[in-house]
Amino acid sequence: QVRLVESGGGLVQPGGSLRLSCAASRSIFSVNGMGWYRQAPGKQRESVATISTGGRTTYADSVKGRFTISRDNAKNTVYLQMNSLKPEDTAVYYCNTVLKHLNWGQGTQVTVSS
Repeated sequence: QVRLVESGGGLVQPGGSLRLSCAASRSIFSVNGMGWYRQAPGKQRESVATISTGGRTTYADSVKGRFTISRDNAKNTVYLQMNSLKPEDTAVYYCNTVLKHLNWGQGTQVTVSS
């Protein structure tokens, strides 16, 4: 089973930026669309951004214009650049395929607070 490891989270002030990384234990990105998801306390996990095998990206309305998803197939890593962060972006962030068929990793905590 492929293992996903998210990193790059932390505490940031409103308006700040973070870059999240998701490393896969083996090469999967060339055959799977990938996505970033987040789960805030008391809420269900939601999709934030996706990137297809062809590089097409989609974003949740709440993050459009602020977040950018990208991937490096050679490094088996998908990224999420997050700019202009807001307190409502506070959540644990996870990656998975667009089918969500891999075991979820531990996620990385993002806290936006002054």
